Amino acid sequence: MKHPHELSDVQMAETFADYRRNTATRLDEAGEAQAQGQGARVGVSRKHESAHLHVAGEAAYIDDLPELEGTLHCALGLSPVAHGRLTALALEAVRAMPGVVEVITAADIPGVNDCGSIIHDDPILCDGEIRYVGQPLFAVIARTREEARRAAALAKSAASIEVLPPVLTPQKAHELGQYVMPPMHLERSTHEGGARAAIAGAPHRLKDSFEVGGQEQFYLEGQISYAIPKEDGAVHIHCSTQHPSEMQHLVAHALGLASHAVQVECRRMGGGFGGKESQSALFACVAAVAATRLRRPVKLRLDRDDDFMITGRRHCFWYEYEVGYDDEGRVLGAEISMVSRAGHSADLSAPVMTRALCHFDNAYWLPDVSMHGYMGKTNTQSNTAFRGFGGPQGAIAIENILDTVARALGRDPLDVRRANFYGQEARNVTPYEQTVTDNVIHELVAELEASSDYRARRAAAAAFNAQSPVLKRGLALTPLKFGISFNVAHFNQAGALVHIYTDGSILVNHGGTEMGQGLNTKVAQVVAHELGVAFERVRVTATDTSKVANTSATAASTGADLNGKAAQDAARQLRERLAECAARLHGGDAKSVRFANDAVEVNGQTLAFADLVRSAYLQRVQLWSDGFYATPGLHWDGKAMKGRPFFYFAYGAAVSEVVVDTLTGEWKLLRADVLHDVGRSLNPAVDIGQVEGAFIQGMGWLTTEELVWHPQSGKLTTHAPSTYKIPTANDCPPVFNVRLFEGDNYEDSIHRSKAVGEPPLLLPFSVFFAIRDAVSSAADHRLSPPLRAPATPEAILRAVEAVQGHTR
Repeated sequence: MKHPHELSDVQMAETFADYRRNTATRLDEAGEAQAQGQGARVGVSRKHESAHLHVAGEAAYIDDLPELEGTLHCALGLSPVAHGRLTALALEAVRAMPGVVEVITAADIPGVNDCGSIIHDDPILCDGEIRYVGQPLFAVIARTREEARRAAALAKSAASIEVLPPVLTPQKAHELGQYVMPPMHLERSTHEGGARAAIAGAPHRLKDSFEVGGQEQFYLEGQISYAIPKEDGAVHIHCSTQHPSEMQHLVAHALGLASHAVQVECRRMGGGFGGKESQSALFACVAAVAATRLRRPVKLRLDRDDDFMITGRRHCFWYEYEVGYDDEGRVLGAEISMVSRAGHSADLSAPVMTRALCHFDNAYWLPDVSMHGYMGKTNTQSNTAFRGFGGPQGAIAIENILDTVARALGRDPLDVRRANFYGQEARNVTPYEQTVTDNVIHELVAELEASSDYRARRAAAAAFNAQSPVLKRGLALTPLKFGISFNVAHFNQAGALVHIYTDGSILVNHGGTEMGQGLNTKVAQVVAHELGVAFERVRVTATDTSKVANTSATAASTGADLNGKAAQDAARQLRERLAECAARLHGGDAKSVRFANDAVEVNGQTLAFADLVRSAYLQRVQLWSDGFYATPGLHWDGKAMKGRPFFYFAYGAAVSEVVVDTLTGEWKLLRADVLHDVGRSLNPAVDIGQVEGAFIQGMGWLTTEELVWHPQSGKLTTHAPSTYKIPTANDCPPVFNVRLFEGDNYEDSIHRSKAVGEPPLLLPFSVFFAIRDAVSSAADHRLSPPLRAPATPEAILRAVEAVQGHTR
């Protein structure tokens, strides 16, 4: 069999397709066997609840909803400059364009002109200060979308602007002391003098800088809101959002209404990845203002270019650090400054930085550490949530440090990483004072090291490199520890409604949003399991603020944890009511009634579930219930940066092998082996799909997805698929081994499962450090390459030239 680097692109694609077909077949067969053999509803590999609709093209997204008669379309006029003062808007020509019905400016917003999620510093429409290229100056409402866009395109000639010099980089903002929020500091000292003394007294010291770029969410469905005016000034908004309740509140503020007058609904999204947590607000607010002003339905759907230009993305980070370590590579002291590009407003930059600081330790015990977080205010789009929410930016810094330490000592990076792991009963308290009680990183990494043949492949890569002057292979194994919960304790709550109809069918509504991640599938499995019925009996409806109120965002990997527990609570109440009814009608003890396989066992009799439901209705038993869940034991002191912000940790590790062309900087991922901890999986097929997707998405962030702003104008030049390069199917490795680590969650999560949304995005650190390893081999591993992320071919080539230049 050929080694992966000898395969053509077509052969690689065919190999990967075979792997996916075999995996899908294996999971389907395993799920069927479990379902038939055990009657289980959770822990079974089931297809996504909307898979058949997706395949048939029948899954309705917001732009697929039938447009009501009289629907108007909205487009936004955007700023052509990065920084300045808007001195006048001459909109006569815009209003005179064909099809234009109305043009709305900041002065037309009846309530508060703000859509900031935490700090009120983010205007819906420009109110004087221009903050970035692409900032909405006005909204055009026209008969058709094309007419609205043509009129909005006149923004450049309509706006009179006093241009001011922009600040575009986090380094420049840091130099100026220009931040969207006050700096953060997190320190832990185990010895007198703290981190500085530990570094000074260490046998070895390292001082350097590093940087990682941002990342566009690139959801397939762009930002869209469809606002429909209702009676008495109310409004109903179909919005592609991860946070319907926040959209409800912000729209209410913009309209000057109470929250009960605003209904926000979302059946499904075509992807979110954090980009629709807070930043769907501007579009919901504009659509709602226009609809209520004109008393006609208004749809606002961005095209991809405008989406790029208006919305924010993952924060890029720049780091300066100093570390002291011993002969084994153990970190004795570390000090690091992290500076993020926040953009023009605060948005979610503060909680993102909090999570970055709380994940700098990753899987490692850092006895003395001093961390400083700065959120640079720049004249760019306001950056926001993205899968991982700062965790990846924090963790990659310590991985880069340990990788450099290993090369300085001439040791295998895995050995240095292992020497720094958190302990099981000692060396197990984080810098923010949370005890790590569920540590499985030792056994997980040992299992992956063995199953991936890490040591043999390390030797094989060295042998290959010794006889290959141009192509160089690299290998890396990187671990992860990721905290699960919102940083803010009160966000960790959820509600659900469960209805049982007299035919035995079940309808569920909860506060989470479905964006393709399988949340509704898992919640339906939980409800079916709790009531002992077939999965097919359960249907999950659209997320709707008029059904479950005051919900948290579907974010922080908490969707199944929170909403699954809330739905389980509602279903449990119904099961107990039905059990009492069965015992009352047929005798026996309600506690001994059993629900399984669509049947109910009571006092030696077996009843069909639907028959018991009909009997309960005749007995006037309440056949609907609400459920609620709040994650226990969480607390956080934001000023001291101490507490227990996370309910538990998820763990994982990956081994990646790459080949790099040292003449061009091109590279290819040959093989990836992944072992990831999801506790007791609710749905292995969904979880494996999430791990695979996160791996490729994270790989894109670290290798191909480069954001470039023009250094003078401040315009984002990589604002379309032609210039912004997300991974494709051809970038998947020909050998992609993904397994779930077996073991229950230490904490009482939903069926002892663990979250799977964000943690696996850290797995492709192994790809970046495998590339770094290959580049390092070009100088016989005598130097640590100055490689930054994303490791584009240009960046790789510069790193190759740097290490080769030092050895000449």
